[in-house]
Amino acid sequence: MEQQIENNFRYHSPKEGQPAKYESLRNKAKELAELIDELCPNSREKSTAMTNLEQSVMWANAAIARNE
Repeated sequence: MEQQIENNFRYHSPKEGQPAKYESLRNKAKELAELIDELCPNSREKSTAMTNLEQSVMWANAAIARNE
């Protein structure tokens, strides 16, 4: 567990190829966010969907940063 804590709470400088992966994830998530905004009525559920989409991108980026 100590090694995982160390890895999770340290700075991970971008390695070659990682910024392009981050950008690809953001672009696809943006497409979905735009579709959600277009199709879903303004509501708590829509806000939750947007928040969870943002969280998905952040966790996907963390997976790349922490494990490559």
